Amino acid sequence: MSKIRFSAVSAAAERQPTVILEEGNRSELFGKNVFNQKAMLQYLTKEAYADVMAAIDKGKKIDRKIANQIAVAMKDWAMSKGATHYTHWFQPLTGGTAEKHDAFFETTDYGALERFGGNELVQQEPDASSFPNGGIRNTFEARGYTAWDPSSPAFVYGTTLCIPTIFVAYTGEALDNKTPLLRALQAVDKHATAIAKFLIDKALYTARPDLVLTGRTLLGHSAAKGQQLDDHYFGSIPQRAMAFMRDLEIECMKLGIPVKTRHNEVAPNQFELAPIYEEANLAVDHNSLLMDIMGRIASKHNLKVLLHEKPFAGVNGSGKHNNWSLSTDTGVNLLGPGKTPMRNLQFLTYFINTIKAINEYEELMRAGIASASNDHRLGANEAPPAIMSVFIGEQLTNVLEELEGVTNGKLSPQEKTQLKLNVVGKIPAILLDNTDRNRTSPFAFTGNKFEFRAVGSIANCANPMTVLNTIVAKQLKDFKIEVDKLIDKKDLKKDEAIFNVLREYIKQSKEILFEGNGYGKAWEEEAAKRGLSNNKTTPVAIRPKISKKAIDLYREMEVMSEIEIKARHEIELDEYSLRIRIEGRVLGDISLNHVIPTAVKYQNILIENVRGLKEVFGKEFESIAKEQLELIKNISQHISSITAKVKAMVEERKKANMLNNSEEKAIAYCDKVRPYFEEIRYHCDKLELMVDDELWPLTKYREMLFTR
Repeated sequence: MSKIRFSAVSAAAERQPTVILEEGNRSELFGKNVFNQKAMLQYLTKEAYADVMAAIDKGKKIDRKIANQIAVAMKDWAMSKGATHYTHWFQPLTGGTAEKHDAFFETTDYGALERFGGNELVQQEPDASSFPNGGIRNTFEARGYTAWDPSSPAFVYGTTLCIPTIFVAYTGEALDNKTPLLRALQAVDKHATAIAKFLIDKALYTARPDLVLTGRTLLGHSAAKGQQLDDHYFGSIPQRAMAFMRDLEIECMKLGIPVKTRHNEVAPNQFELAPIYEEANLAVDHNSLLMDIMGRIASKHNLKVLLHEKPFAGVNGSGKHNNWSLSTDTGVNLLGPGKTPMRNLQFLTYFINTIKAINEYEELMRAGIASASNDHRLGANEAPPAIMSVFIGEQLTNVLEELEGVTNGKLSPQEKTQLKLNVVGKIPAILLDNTDRNRTSPFAFTGNKFEFRAVGSIANCANPMTVLNTIVAKQLKDFKIEVDKLIDKKDLKKDEAIFNVLREYIKQSKEILFEGNGYGKAWEEEAAKRGLSNNKTTPVAIRPKISKKAIDLYREMEVMSEIEIKARHEIELDEYSLRIRIEGRVLGDISLNHVIPTAVKYQNILIENVRGLKEVFGKEFESIAKEQLELIKNISQHISSITAKVKAMVEERKKANMLNNSEEKAIAYCDKVRPYFEEIRYHCDKLELMVDDELWPLTKYREMLFTR
């Protein structure tokens, strides 16, 4: 095995950057392979173009006759880009994307031709029997339908026309991440009227069974140098990484993904890519597409992208910062402070209602980012804790405190005009320097938007964005009801009623506001006093998803039915158990079939050495061979511990597998199986330091993180 490791290290060290040919300015490349408005204007009739735009802007249903016109135009455009196939591109509940390619090619009595019609564009039946469904339908009831989403433009990737779609069961329930997001966006619209990643050489990756099978290293001793010096952060981008990034950016530009920023992150071989803001539905599609593109482009450069939240112990992991705001259909940012009292009243309305929504549904927000892989990162002093809180900065905290302290009773005419917003009127100047000052906050206001920075790097962003948009929509709905009641019952003017309700919301939402260190033990204790949840593991964290409160919320906002909610919960529990089971099996295999045999082999070399010393030195042998004897003993102890703990882990796994209840099984894997991982790893990592480097079979941290 060590030969494989050294061959991989040698191959990685000799790699040269792939030559990337620029194809023009980024602005010229942007959207080149996207069926966007420019392409539609060129290929569609005026009638068809108007129908598509009405579907995008107003949700109007497209007539099948018009759909035929659109399909023909889309096919002609795609074929001009070299496309030979088409696919309905969707996001099932596996966390990734899915596609089934069909050729435009068809045979006729007179030969063959390329054909693509409205029926193929609007709806397809891609089977779906093996996709997670959480009990929505039986396996033999295989039918599932994909339906075209006009709001997300089609694109050509390689030789395939990709048509973004939703994915539903034949009975209508959502089987994907996108459908609930679209419903949530519709709800927030009705009531309201960013990737870090690791790059390592592909050869080094394939020499690690744990990376290949689980996406993270289940064992491996930390390198002598890690990220202590912070010398990688914002440093000069290595040539191979730069070539990969340039290639990735070019492909993204063609597909209309507006990537803008690239830089080294804090951990070795960790890099960040940041896009320009987009409408949430399109941004989620682009994020899912981007993760796929990363893998394909990396292969061209003999690299491997690790999207796991914590692929290496001892160095910072990766996550996604989901920037979120609300805007009007004319592009006005509702979370952007203004220069007038009335504009600031608008800002405060959406700002305070968002905070109130997080306060009311903090457990659901935590549930939206829960996964087996993200559990490793949350609260690891590099990412936000599992406790949800909102950071707004000192200036806005003072503003809310002043607003809360306004004298009770009816406002004077002057106060009605000013609405006590004299301090708020200075917000634009303050906010220029009021960007995020607290990296430990999971939900921070950063000038004119909120940033949800606890989302995992491998996650589909649709899940947390569905939660956020739904709870804000619900809160805005309740807000309007309360304001209308005050106007009707107390004969208050609209502005005065709004202000009075907002003032009460400030009082009610104090528990969720936190400006301090989210990593400290003191915050855990303070959060408990405030009644905030601290659900550190996925099986516990996702339980609120099926609470009466959550079911009532999604039903009321028409985002998900009870069966869809419970199906997702079931799928997430099963996925958690399966991931921990796979990790346990891989760790047991590596420990018993790689680590222990290598340790025994080295131990035998030491034993032969000791025998030789005994023959040469006789009575003096024990003092001369003291270190070797101690090493032999220590190796035996670690081997014994590994064997015993792997055996115990397997027994706990068997017990967990016998449980029929999905939640009980997930909790058993979490509480009974997973704790053995670190114990087994400890002994394996100790052996890595003891065994001759030339014998060790697994690629080491120093090789994976520092080979450029």
